[in-house]
Amino acid sequence: MMKSSNDILQLVNDFLAKLPYNRQPKSLYDPVEYVLSLGGKRIRPVLMLMGYNLWRKDPESILMPAVGLETYHNYTLLHDDLMDNADMRRGQQTVHRRWDANKAILSGDSMLVLAYQRMQQVPADKLPAVLDIFTETALEIGEGQEYDMSFETRNDVTEAEYIEMIRLKTSVLLACALKIGALLADAPQEDANRLYRFGEQVGLAFQLQDDLLDVYGDPKVFGKAIGGDITSNKKTYMLINAHNRANAEQSAELDRWILAKEFDRAEKVAAVTRLYDEIGIRQLCEEKINYYFQLASKTLDEVNVPDERKTQLRAYMDELLHRNK
Repeated sequence: MMKSSNDILQLVNDFLAKLPYNRQPKSLYDPVEYVLSLGGKRIRPVLMLMGYNLWRKDPESILMPAVGLETYHNYTLLHDDLMDNADMRRGQQTVHRRWDANKAILSGDSMLVLAYQRMQQVPADKLPAVLDIFTETALEIGEGQEYDMSFETRNDVTEAEYIEMIRLKTSVLLACALKIGALLADAPQEDANRLYRFGEQVGLAFQLQDDLLDVYGDPKVFGKAIGGDITSNKKTYMLINAHNRANAEQSAELDRWILAKEFDRAEKVAAVTRLYDEIGIRQLCEEKINYYFQLASKTLDEVNVPDERKTQLRAYMDELLHRNK
């Protein structure tokens, strides 16, 4: 019997809640425990266990490396929050706000090492392959973050560059989760590679959806104020395409808002959203999201296991597509 994403999420959360932190000084590990206790969707460990579950019936046997991936993901968020000077994460104070920047750097570093310690708790014959893909992915995520930061000072970022940046920053970790699950389940190499591509495609759709929800989401459901990307002039799929498709008048207005040092937040968000509406950016973004989901669906078709085994993974993909937060 294949486990549903909710069953697997429950396994992950129960396992995380029971993980001991016995090392000293406790003050170094308190922020690690804090960050991992804030919840979240746990998409990466869920995908690893669901990937494994396509071939094997005991996904609970790989909870430690799955939680290693979640530890790594949360380490990147901890340092991202520090770089972005963000106040809140999942409705709670970020680590550098609750403690301070030095603590965020040091506890984050320890989290990265813990992620490796947890990830390497796999059968010895699987360890080289697992560490290879995990390490390559970790390097790519740093590269994606660097691109993201360098885009802030550029006004000529292309759509292709943006897609590559989010592939590195977001998609490869979903892809890595699925592939490691497949490798640990002794899946054929070509199926492990297909699951990797599937994860990449889902990840691209997921990140584009984040861009969309930041502008068009419901703040009560989305969990944070709408328009954060607009306020900070973040180079998103939306903004890049608005620039590319705007007429002279729209372009001038967009530039005026982007260059404004002093502005009323609500006014800027409303004005830029109105420009997006005029230029047809919402529809463009929705079409791109659907394009990647269709691609992902086709890739999953090619994975060589009976269709009924893929039902739960498909249902989870649909859940991610139709989310509103």
